[in-house]
Amino acid sequence: MGADAPALGSGARSPCNTIYPVCMTMLSFRVDPESAAQAQLWADRLGVDRSDLLRDALRRHLLRLASETDAQTWHDNPLDDGERSLSQISDWGAAEDWSDWADATG
Repeated sequence: MGADAPALGSGARSPCNTIYPVCMTMLSFRVDPESAAQAQLWADRLGVDRSDLLRDALRRHLLRLASETDAQTWHDNPLDDGERSLSQISDWGAAEDWSDWADATG
């Protein structure tokens, strides 16, 4: 929040209608009426604001797009010795032998 904005919970009136915990930028875009109706329908079904639904959809789509470069990122930044040492843990196997529990249900 800016220096002029009242602190959350201070009881002072905020110049904004909605107070967010972090600074956000407003995006505006046009969609066809059918897409707008579907977005509103899903927001109503999920019990969330349409803005929350679209914000989450955008975040997920951006993550998916970013993941398209994951293979190159792993190639360019291989694990160091400390990170590779954790892979040995996965080879330890089960801590106990549970094979005698196979007949526990019967």
